[in-house]
Amino acid sequence: MKNRDITTLVNIFHPNPEKSKRVLNKYALGRKARPEDVHPKYNAPPFLFREGFDGWRDTPKFNFQNQEQLLNRIKARINEPEMKKKIEQMDFIFDVVTIILLVVYILVQVLRLNFMQYMPIYLFVPLMAALRISLTGAGHYLIHRAQVRLNKVFANIFDISYVPMAFVVIDGHTLMHHPFTQSQVDIKRNVFTAMLELPRFYRIPVHTVHKLGHVLTGMFVRLIEICTLAFKFGVKDMYGSWQRGLPHYVGTFSMRIILVGELILFWMNGDFGAWLAQFILTLWISTFMIVASHDFEEEEVDPSEDWAVSQIRNSYDLTMIGNKYIDCFLSAGLSPHRVHHVLPYQKSGFANIISEDIVREEADKFNVVWSKPKNFFFDRLPILVKHYLLGPSRAAKENNFGLLKEHFHPQQLMTSAKYVIQGFLGIGSI
Repeated sequence: MKNRDITTLVNIFHPNPEKSKRVLNKYALGRKARPEDVHPKYNAPPFLFREGFDGWRDTPKFNFQNQEQLLNRIKARINEPEMKKKIEQMDFIFDVVTIILLVVYILVQVLRLNFMQYMPIYLFVPLMAALRISLTGAGHYLIHRAQVRLNKVFANIFDISYVPMAFVVIDGHTLMHHPFTQSQVDIKRNVFTAMLELPRFYRIPVHTVHKLGHVLTGMFVRLIEICTLAFKFGVKDMYGSWQRGLPHYVGTFSMRIILVGELILFWMNGDFGAWLAQFILTLWISTFMIVASHDFEEEEVDPSEDWAVSQIRNSYDLTMIGNKYIDCFLSAGLSPHRVHHVLPYQKSGFANIISEDIVREEADKFNVVWSKPKNFFFDRLPILVKHYLLGPSRAAKENNFGLLKEHFHPQQLMTSAKYVIQGFLGIGSI
């Protein structure tokens, strides 16, 4: 968090922020902050933000002084001893289910590779997609937990669906998207916009090859780049010490090796087609799922609004099959999404589920409408497919290209070729 304003984060990521503030007092500047104290691009890659973004000017500054704000009312009930005990129990059950899913994930691949007759491709492909997305759901909550001890390693299970990269998402998702949803700081607004540069009928094949490039070499290139930055800017400055930073690197490199290793195993076994089929299905469901829980085309959030009210109004709960506990995994942790945004420090989706009544009841006192959850397949997916896959490319819009020119103009062909190459170089990874 070097050279960033942590006011919002301290207030939302701690069950008792006042206690945390007392600890932080000894690190205070002793004066009012000035623009030069804040890094204009959050010490993050500049391409994550729109042109002209300035961290001092464009970061929303919410008012957390009002003790009667919605967030405080919710925390007061969540922090009651009986409720805290229930939440701990649900966190434990969530972790047990995660371990079971991991065992099943390994078993399904063993059956496909060694006893194919018991794991036909029509069963293997959807099972693998469901298991990968479910384990990503577990990883989703691991990146929200305190990054201490072995959690630094296990949080990288978030990467198992081929789309995220926990090593950087811990920052971009947890510390930028969650506190500043729908603002210019929210890098999730720009996650898949590069895809819109491609001609519409090239997007599925070209983006698929782009992400395959990430799996094979791109993510490794990005990780080496991050290692280089750690040396350049100082390991002690970034992590405190090598001992603190090393588990992050062990976890992220291990997950990348596992993903490539699976591909090689299936290739050597003559079953690359099955691996590719589950890769494509997992990739595209995960891609749309990431942008399904917000309307990123909506206007930006108003910082004068109560923070928790804003989070509820700008987030969707998702349903997959209709059971909240199963949907929690099948939606990569996005099923209880409104509670998750109001209480981002909670350790599991199951904790979010049992907290929903409290959040909804308190929100009702603030006249916040608690709308029905949206079905991913019927309510969100058609809208996302129309926006991300069926619209003309940006160049086609700007130059009034027809359908043929959009797909065969040299500039468009070069854009598509460049996009593929970028995947193997790690550009565009998140």
